Amino acid sequence: MPEKLRWGVLSTANIGLKKVIPAMQRGQHTTVAAIASRNLAKARQAAEALKIPTAYGSYEELLADPDIDAIYNPLPNQFHVPWTIKAAEAGKHVLCEKPLSLTVAEAKTLLEVRARTGVKISEAFMIRSFTQWQRVRELLREGRVGQLRSVTGFFSYFNIDSANIRNQTECGGGALYDIGCYLIHVSRYGFEQEPARVIACIDRDPNTRIDRLTSALLEFPGGQSIFTCSTQLIPYQRVQFLGTRGRIEVEIPFNAPIDRPTRIFIDSSGDLTGAGITTETFPAGDQYTFQGDAFARAVWENTEVPVSLEDSIANMAVIDAVFRSAASGRWEVPEP
Repeated sequence: MPEKLRWGVLSTANIGLKKVIPAMQRGQHTTVAAIASRNLAKARQAAEALKIPTAYGSYEELLADPDIDAIYNPLPNQFHVPWTIKAAEAGKHVLCEKPLSLTVAEAKTLLEVRARTGVKISEAFMIRSFTQWQRVRELLREGRVGQLRSVTGFFSYFNIDSANIRNQTECGGGALYDIGCYLIHVSRYGFEQEPARVIACIDRDPNTRIDRLTSALLEFPGGQSIFTCSTQLIPYQRVQFLGTRGRIEVEIPFNAPIDRPTRIFIDSSGDLTGAGITTETFPAGDQYTFQGDAFARAVWENTEVPVSLEDSIANMAVIDAVFRSAASGRWEVPEP
């Protein structure tokens, strides 16, 4: 395996500057070799602050760089697919921020692009490469909770800044695209099935029109998942997997801290006081570092990326169905 996968970063988005780039710079198999912005001064400022060797004043220049192996795409949601296509056609592997697209139809266009270009394309659900989530799947497959019958999840934060792209409908803003996608993803991850139908309720901000509070019920062959996500509530997140003989609770499921251990709680007793809960603790680590290294290994070894396009398309199909259900007031069938 070559020593490092050389990454180029499209834009100076905060998630890249504050989380993903520093994490990949610490990776065993990753290095960040270049960053691009439509504003060269901003690119140079970011490159200097993060000690990135090369800065470009356009995305096209970055894609033309022969010394870049892979592109990290954290652009606003409406640009995820167009620039992922441009990067793939430039011969670069692509790690694209979630949500991969704004519709399932848009996401499906990447199947042909992948086949034609031969590059790796993956959606950046960083949790999939992280130890606590890999352990959750192991426990579920071992039958630690018995038969999994219910997944419950909650994810919220508070942001009413109208200038923020998360509050702009034209940028694919709103709770479902931004954080509800995680709750759908982990429900599918836990059941290892696709939901047969969904029903949902959405409350929209009267000024920005983004969905600020979204709740949904997903009916799987093996059980049910319920979740609520919001961009205008106190920050909170938790996920639970409940089965016929036990329960697994993920304490900080999505924004896992990098400076202290993470924990999952396993209850096989049903003691409502919590006396029967056992705790598994995982050493402090950066899930974005794990993600970058896992992607690099998939490139070098020509194996599957952490989140396949097929997986992402199935997730988008559920997102589409949730939006349709909230509008129709009826059960809707995901159509990948």
